[in-house]
Amino acid sequence: MLDGSNRLVINPAANQAHPCFSIAHSLKGLRIECKDCIEATLAIRLSPAQSSPFCLLTNPKTGPSMPTLPDPSIALETEDDGPGACVMVFNANDPSGAGGITADITAIASVGAHALPIITGAYARDTAEVYDHFCMDDEAVTEQARAILEDVPVQVIKVGFVGSPENLSAIAELASDYSDIPLVAYMPDLSWWQEDQIDLYQDAYNELLLPLTTVLVGNHSTLCRWLLPEWSAERSPTARDIARAADAFGVPYTLVTGIPLPDQFIDNVLCSPTAVLCSNKFERFEAVFAGAGDTLSAALAALIASDTELTESATEALSYLDRCLESGFRPGMGNVLPDRLFWAHPETDDEEPQESSFEISPNDTRH
Repeated sequence: MLDGSNRLVINPAANQAHPCFSIAHSLKGLRIECKDCIEATLAIRLSPAQSSPFCLLTNPKTGPSMPTLPDPSIALETEDDGPGACVMVFNANDPSGAGGITADITAIASVGAHALPIITGAYARDTAEVYDHFCMDDEAVTEQARAILEDVPVQVIKVGFVGSPENLSAIAELASDYSDIPLVAYMPDLSWWQEDQIDLYQDAYNELLLPLTTVLVGNHSTLCRWLLPEWSAERSPTARDIARAADAFGVPYTLVTGIPLPDQFIDNVLCSPTAVLCSNKFERFEAVFAGAGDTLSAALAALIASDTELTESATEALSYLDRCLESGFRPGMGNVLPDRLFWAHPETDDEEPQESSFEISPNDTRH
């Protein structure tokens, strides 16, 4: 309605309570403003050093602007919050959440670092098995990585399954350009893939990525089949045997997991070609897990990125994985998944939870 001064008033009572509000119309749009904001805007024009109060009723496109410079003390406090170590991870998307980029992000965040995920492809899989993999173009992988490398300081690069020799070549080129950044490489079990594809992929890995790798991570049986295909001795290869084979391609350190021991135990050994740096024995779980290798290698990369010494990083990463497996869960009908956020769950009480009277019918949901 119009009042006696020909001003548009939405509510007469509100207009009496706030006599300074008015509505101005122009070709640029409708602006709701108050006299205090208009006076503050004029003060800015006369004295640029002053900042204006921010009015929530002012259209940001036409009304007074916010202060141009933030408070430096607030900026400094913000910079100290959150993780300081950043890990760039190359991996495929896993829709089951067992491994792949999902495992990398949650494990890295869980141990206190920040993941910079580069998608290299996508699995078609469930919690029981992998059916197929769809590889991303190597140019798309390169563009993703270079965009963030030019913006964020990266402490460690972690490489999972990237799907093709072309993507391995692209990552190797990036790693060569940033040769001061340690690289953690994880070789998963590829038995679900076609044999000729496995050979091409692992040959490219040997030639392109292993010479740039700082720490190679893999299961004992997987690494034996890959790096020691002609092993003919009666005894099983030791971790140092595998490390020596990796060293032939330029890898200084190898973390070998799942080495069988008597009495339902397994050993996990970090070693160089000449020495065992640390060994961690754990009791074997009576379950089949999916995603353990990605979880371990991502946690290791995050701990190294946080300036933790290598042997300590390996020990802590293995202890973290053991807790993840101990708290594992089965979301589907397949394998058990590591609970990478086991520490975030509230402690359970002995008392049984009370039943809720609130029910949602599955057919009553609306989107």
